[in-house]
Amino acid sequence: MKLIFVYNADSGLFNTVTDIAHKILSPKTYSCNLCALTHGHFKIKADWVDFLKDIEAELEFLHRDEFVQQYHYSNAELPAIFIEENNVLLPWIDQATINQIQNLDGLKSVILKRKQQS
Repeated sequence: MKLIFVYNADSGLFNTVTDIAHKILSPKTYSCNLCALTHGHFKIKADWVDFLKDIEAELEFLHRDEFVQQYHYSNAELPAIFIEENNVLLPWIDQATINQIQNLDGLKSVILKRKQQS
């Protein structure tokens, strides 16, 4: 099982700096709740790193542009988490679900519940 976490943000230094400024200046209008849940203003949250160490799956983290380039999946509503099994890519946790999550513990809970169902 491979889980692919896709942020609703593009890669690159300029985009990273812009995202940091947006999160600080206008967090309510920031378009990537997955980023907001898993990262502080400048780095990944330690609790998230610890949680990921215990997930028994291959993990991949991509920005929107990297995901489209690598998987040619351009119609995805992001942020989202996908699962890849037997070379088939399927939505696993959709944008609507991620956008309803209020904190990191909520995200971890949703992931663990979904993992039990898989």
